[in-house]
Amino acid sequence: MKEINNKLLAVQQALKAPKSQYNEFNKFNYRNAEDILEAVKPLLAAQGLTLTLSDQMEYIGQRYYIKATATLSDGEDTITATAYAREDESRAGMSESQVTGCSSSYARKYCLNGLFCIDDGKDSDSFNNKKPVQQPQQHVPVETRSKEEILRDFCTAHKATEPKDKLLGFYKYYCAKQWSGTFDMNTAERLYSGWGRKSN
Repeated sequence: MKEINNKLLAVQQALKAPKSQYNEFNKFNYRNAEDILEAVKPLLAAQGLTLTLSDQMEYIGQRYYIKATATLSDGEDTITATAYAREDESRAGMSESQVTGCSSSYARKYCLNGLFCIDDGKDSDSFNNKKPVQQPQQHVPVETRSKEEILRDFCTAHKATEPKDKLLGFYKYYCAKQWSGTFDMNTAERLYSGWGRKSN
């Protein structure tokens, strides 16, 4: 076991896996599993090591995950590393098999990262190739009634003796927030206080 560990260490120290892929939308370079394999194969051959990759589908928490396993062997001993990637429920422009293939490639990349001590912590997600989606602005309602109309509506609600919680919300939003310290506020306060005494 010590021999294969020493061989793996030699591969890890010599491995240079360039970020040869480019994300045009988000403007960054990244590496994928193919880049790592292309760089590591000559190093494995020099050490007399073989590398195999396999995938397994697992159902976890009502979602499907791809579990990728990388197995390094010198013919006697083996070292393995695993990584998971969750399948998207759907992805625009892709068939179900393509979605699975993307998850497999993603899991294999991080599986290889773990085996060969490659740090992609500064990389953005290599599959985030979509244009950023601009979130719609939240619509903030604008009060179009005049103070007199609002006060009239408040008086109408007061006379109708509507549920107290409803009147309280109306009073706080339209009166306390907009008319603080004004004559209209004082009028609304008197009406609200009078209604409160009447209803208690």
